[in-house]
Amino acid sequence: MDIMGIRIPTVVEDNVARRCDGCLRVIQGTPWRVNILDTVTTEVAGSWTETSVINPGPFEFHPDEACVRSWMAGRSFLFCRKGRVREIMRPIPIAAPDGAPLRWGLCDGIHRDDHELVPA
Repeated sequence: MDIMGIRIPTVVEDNVARRCDGCLRVIQGTPWRVNILDTVTTEVAGSWTETSVINPGPFEFHPDEACVRSWMAGRSFLFCRKGRVREIMRPIPIAAPDGAPLRWGLCDGIHRDDHELVPA
């Protein structure tokens, strides 16, 4: 194989490392990225020792909405059916009953009325 005009006999072919976070298949070409952004920042910067509640991404997918929805379902995220899967999704904390862990919903944040969260 030649890389930038230099022959490298030990490299047989390029490694394709981009895999869809939803279906885990190789992504040919440019991946479609989704970021989870918080709507409001905190007043004080968090400590370096703290971990974020939710990973903001970016996450890479095939350009198929089904891959993103399967990724959401695998993490038990709910999806707002009034929105669509877009490049920037907003996290929605969902109040949990006594003792249950906090759940999260994802929405594109474009509509102005209440969310309608359904399983992804």
